Amino acid sequence: MTRYSAGLLASTAFIALGTAGVFAYSSGSPQLSFVRISGVYETSTSTQPTVPAVKHIPTPVPVKAIYMTQCAAGTPSFRDDLTKLIYETELNAIVIDIKDYSGGIAFPSDDPMLAPYVSDKCGANDMKEFVKELHDNGVYVIGRITVFQDPLYTKAHPELAVKKASATSTPWKDHKGLSFIDVGARPFWEYIATLAKESYAMGFDELNFDYIRFPSDGDMKDIYFPWSIGKGKQVALEEFYRFLQAELKLTGAVLSADLFGMTATNEDDLNIGQVLERTLPYFDYVAPMVYPSHYPKGFHGYTDVNANAYNIVHFSMSEAVRRTLATTTATQSFTHTRIGTSTPAIYEKPSYAMSVMRPWLQSFDYPVAYTPAMVEAQIKAVNDAGLYGYMFWDPANKYRSLRQVLQQE
Repeated sequence: MTRYSAGLLASTAFIALGTAGVFAYSSGSPQLSFVRISGVYETSTSTQPTVPAVKHIPTPVPVKAIYMTQCAAGTPSFRDDLTKLIYETELNAIVIDIKDYSGGIAFPSDDPMLAPYVSDKCGANDMKEFVKELHDNGVYVIGRITVFQDPLYTKAHPELAVKKASATSTPWKDHKGLSFIDVGARPFWEYIATLAKESYAMGFDELNFDYIRFPSDGDMKDIYFPWSIGKGKQVALEEFYRFLQAELKLTGAVLSADLFGMTATNEDDLNIGQVLERTLPYFDYVAPMVYPSHYPKGFHGYTDVNANAYNIVHFSMSEAVRRTLATTTATQSFTHTRIGTSTPAIYEKPSYAMSVMRPWLQSFDYPVAYTPAMVEAQIKAVNDAGLYGYMFWDPANKYRSLRQVLQQE
């Protein structure tokens, strides 16, 4: 473990004795310790003043979650509306932006590595108290960290950015005008790990990493990756996964990764570095974003993907389960051992529990109005694939159709 936080003093100590033992860190006085008892971490202090307890609750089986933007988290009316939906239905978890597409951090921080990037537009000054309120009501709290898409950090550190091939000192931007950090930029990895550790210490139970990929949706003919030269995208991304797991392992935090939906059915890396079998070894949960609207026309023979919500999700998640359970793969990885000398190569891989798969599902209108029947079809498709956990996405935080489905049950 190379650091707990960039802001800790030279006297910082870090102790961890496995997930059932003690998780402690100190920075001068007082000394804090986190002791896990039956899946809950209680914070105590060896000196005055007393530090309020920070609790973590166990992962529900299964997780049934909705997403909340950091702007909604900082707006009482939005916040109360969404928490009421959770409290009154079968939902048991929420995903809250820790760092969103803008790069802004959703809560204040005294850490000098993080403080410059605290959002001045959105977020919640009382995030710690909000997380505690959710815990008091039995809600599992997942913090979403948008990783390599980060215009704010790119502006401050253009030397770490993905560049234009035609002008190698100029950051590349996608069609929305958003810039990315190069996956291979190791100094940025430290920033992400520091943010993750502070978020977990605040009370977030699970850390969900999104945009863990190389960019797309821009001029891909004029793009240059100065920090990833000489490496395949799959390799560069798996190196980041391995670093992240090593940095966060001793905290006891649950880790999850968001992947493009087609990683469940494609064996290539979709030109963004994401491969299902290269992701599985490093995260507790993997979340393919199987939004039917995001599949290309003709996928699996469906001319109108939006008219086939059940079929798209069922096929995708059935394939994800099959590959998760498999003990062999054609995909190379740091953790896979080649079997024999056949061509094409076959590798041995661990078989993971199918419950590792927890998809993102669609409850937003794009490019058609998403009806309650379409929402129900996705849930049924997940269940028919042998899975029961899910996370629903609506960037507007309205969940119009999902509400109707949940409230009629």
